[in-house]
Amino acid sequence: MSSSPSDSLPVLPAEPRVLSAADSLEIRQRAGVKRLLPQTTFGRSLLLIVIPLVLVQMIAAWIFFDRHWETVSYRLSADVAGDIAMVIDAIEPAASGAELNSVLRHASGMTELDFTFKSGAVLPEAAPPSGTILEKQLSRALARRVPRPYRIDDVSCDRCVLVDLQLDDGVLAVNIPRGRLFTATTYIFILWMVGSSLVLLAIATVFLRNQVKSLRRLAAAAEEFGKGRPVSFTKPEGALEVRQAGAAFLRMRERIDRQIRQRTEMLAGVSHDLRTPLTRMKLALAFLGEDAAVAELKSDVAEMERLVNLYLDFARGEGTETTIDTDIAPLIEDVAAAAERQGATLTLGRIDALVLPVRPNALRRCLGNLIANARQYARHIWVSSVPVEDGIDILIDDDGPGIPASQRERVFQPFVRLDSSRNPSTGGVGLGLTIARDVARSHGGDVRLESSSYGGLRARVHLPR
Repeated sequence: MSSSPSDSLPVLPAEPRVLSAADSLEIRQRAGVKRLLPQTTFGRSLLLIVIPLVLVQMIAAWIFFDRHWETVSYRLSADVAGDIAMVIDAIEPAASGAELNSVLRHASGMTELDFTFKSGAVLPEAAPPSGTILEKQLSRALARRVPRPYRIDDVSCDRCVLVDLQLDDGVLAVNIPRGRLFTATTYIFILWMVGSSLVLLAIATVFLRNQVKSLRRLAAAAEEFGKGRPVSFTKPEGALEVRQAGAAFLRMRERIDRQIRQRTEMLAGVSHDLRTPLTRMKLALAFLGEDAAVAELKSDVAEMERLVNLYLDFARGEGTETTIDTDIAPLIEDVAAAAERQGATLTLGRIDALVLPVRPNALRRCLGNLIANARQYARHIWVSSVPVEDGIDILIDDDGPGIPASQRERVFQPFVRLDSSRNPSTGGVGLGLTIARDVARSHGGDVRLESSSYGGLRARVHLPR
């Protein structure tokens, strides 16, 4: 059966896509926008309320200003311009000063405008416009109702607006109260709109804070449970979804606790079943006398007992020990002193005092295993601590051969030894580092292996607050 040429061609791997400058810029812009947005649920929920509220306020204010306020203010300015036009028509026939003053007094009483006529005066050069809405509306109304040269001054007086109009015999000065040109309902509307929005925002903030408080309590309870500490979270609160998440957490905690209890009870039975025949074997060997074969059997039984204890310690994980507030410094000093009594050459560096909720016996086992592992391969051990932002790092350095970087995670697997032989005399059964990491992670921390400044291996035990 023949094949086409295209079938015999090798399939080349797709080349990686090279980002252009525009793509890189877009990615950076998106990252910048994400950094500007709130990171908490409370902040984002509040933003979802504030943005529509502000937009509604702006749209309402713009519509009100454009449709209502300008219309009302223009009508008020048109009324004032009409009164001025009426007064000008009334005073033009009055030639004598007494008659003119009488007309102006009467007009002032009827219109609430203060009129003054300056006979023979000439309108001065117009001042530059202030650009206010009031001046624009009044200029527009005067241009339509009073076809004469005029000058508006709305800056010199706080409570009035001064208007000078050029007549044939002089200048008519008009003092206009500002209340005739605008209405205070505009400010009242804006104040009511902004004030009611602030009140609603405050109420929404209180409700949001209560909802977020339930989420924070649930997150804190999950964090404490993950660190093996007592959890006081017993009753779900908040919205329906938050209560569902809380109820699921409580069910999960109950299942995990039940599984731990069942495992502990099973291991207790296994421990009894395994240790009983070992004890009978030890007693039987004690009556056999002393020879080379009996000595080998006794050594094998002792090794079996040690292995059984190690297996049980690994499976049990010290899960039943109570968490208490413990000063870490004396605990590390006790572990170091015990290692020195067993023959380790150890230098204890600076240990910062810090009280943490831990299981003391489990933590002693963790540090003891790491020091024992260092003692197995190194001549000297250094123990110190470094305070970090969320807790403390305990450093165990040695001057041994170290572990290759590619193998540092593998050695934490159960029963894994870098030594190819299975002889316990050359380095245990491969559970020491596994138990150490298991204990650290049960406290919410971890154990990492690094290169030491002393030429060997460094074990970093991180314990959170």
